[in-house]
Amino acid sequence: MSLGQYACGSCGQQHDDMPTSFHARAPAYWSDALASDPKSELSEDQCVIGEEHFFIRGLLRLPIRDTDDHFTWGVWVSLSRSNFLRTSELWEQVGREAEPPMFGWLSTDLAQVYGVPTLNLETMVHTQPVGDRPWIVLAPTDHPLAVDQHAGITLARARAIVERLMHG
Repeated sequence: MSLGQYACGSCGQQHDDMPTSFHARAPAYWSDALASDPKSELSEDQCVIGEEHFFIRGLLRLPIRDTDDHFTWGVWVSLSRSNFLRTSELWEQVGREAEPPMFGWLSTDLAQVYGVPTLNLETMVHTQPVGDRPWIVLAPTDHPLAVDQHAGITLARARAIVERLMHG
């Protein structure tokens, strides 16, 4: 998804499309050294570290005020073993979105954008229909990311986030 052409405040160039989603490749706790560990695994949607820590990938959506659009973070959330196993069991089951939300801890650090750590913020994971990633809803707190999710962000704030991510 994109919001069309925009003038970049960082590089001064006109860009054809402003992206509105960015995704973390892996949970913050993953390292490439774990790839050779038989008790650890990273896929597009799930991660296990040492058969003790369990993560799923989901979408944390920030409404863009005065539009019908969202800025979306593709993030990782840790789940308890039992919730992870339940999620895996229902992975391809039609109707899985009827499952109640599950508690998790945000496992993606967005400090580059927010200036403060985002690891271990409380979340609720809302299962979506087969083929759709879960929606991640942060507990309402005064953390800037939680405020952005619950109050929404302006289009100018979305552009500032994109510029920071694209130009460091």
